[in-house]
Amino acid sequence: MRPHNFEILRTEFGVVKVIESLVFADERGFFYESWRQAAFDGLDLQARFVQDNQSLSWKGVVRGLHWQGGASPQGKLIRCVRGRIWDVVVDIRAGSPTFGRSFDITLEEPSGGGRQEGSAQARNAKMVYIPPGFAHGFLTLSDSAVVEYKCTAPWSGGDEGCLRWDDPDLGIRWPLEGPPILSVKDSAGMNLAEYKKRPAFRFGEPA
Repeated sequence: MRPHNFEILRTEFGVVKVIESLVFADERGFFYESWRQAAFDGLDLQARFVQDNQSLSWKGVVRGLHWQGGASPQGKLIRCVRGRIWDVVVDIRAGSPTFGRSFDITLEEPSGGGRQEGSAQARNAKMVYIPPGFAHGFLTLSDSAVVEYKCTAPWSGGDEGCLRWDDPDLGIRWPLEGPPILSVKDSAGMNLAEYKKRPAFRFGEPA
C-alpha cells in the first residue's frame, strides 16, 4: 500500500516531473489531494511553495514562455482545474544536453463520478513540476481554462524573462486553430539566440 495518493511520471528532463494525483469518485462527484508537503518530499520533490496564483484564459490564448531567475529563481507546480490546456516546458539551462528542447503535455480538469448511483469512473489529475532553469507556457484548448500555479518564490519583475513562443529555433508545434491571443509582453519575447548571449541559468549550477 503506497503511503500517499501521488505518483511521479518522469520526463526526459529528469528534474521536470509529471505528478499524477489519484481521484476518488462516486455518485456525488470526486475528491483528490492536489498537494501535500510530506508526500512531495517522499517523491524527491524538494520544493517549498510560498505563493499560489490562478489565471483564467480564453480559447486560443498563449501564455509564455516565461521564467524567473536572478535573485528570485522560481519553480512552479502547474495544474488545470477547469478546461484543458496544452502545456509546454523548455530547457533554458546553458550547457544542458537538452538545452532548447521542449516537453509538452495536455493538462485538463479532473473528472469522476456521476449523478447516477454507482457511477464511479474517474480520470486522475495530472500536474507538472517545473523547477528553475526552464521556461513555461501554455495554449488554452477549451473555451476557457483556469490554471493554478504553486510557486517556490514570489513574483519579481526584475528577474523574469520571456522566450518568444514561436521562435523557429525552438520548433514547438502549437496545436493552434488560428492566430493566438497574446499579451504585448509575450509578443515581444526574445528568441533563443538572444537568450544564449546572456543566459539566466547554467546547467549544473544551483538555481
